[in-house]
Amino acid sequence: MPITKQQKSARITVRMTPAEKRLLQDAARTAHKSVSEFLVDAGIEAANPLRPDQLRLTFPPNEWEEFQELLDRPVQYNPALAKLLSKPGLSG
Repeated sequence: MPITKQQKSARITVRMTPAEKRLLQDAARTAHKSVSEFLVDAGIEAANPLRPDQLRLTFPPNEWEEFQELLDRPVQYNPALAKLLSKPGLSG
């Protein structure tokens, strides 16, 4: 369901050079959108592939078998990985 203008209330303030602002204004005008619409659409398009739940791994067939073998190995304790995963913000 599309978000209506009444539902949009959050703001983000962005600092940029005058040249960057003109570029974005020109691009938005070319796309027949407001600068806000253009930035939100472009930001969402850039952000979606980076979401962990949207991550998709692809391998050539020969590397897929190697990847499967690595996944099938018994689990080994890795102190460096345990330390990294104990840091705030990385454990979900």
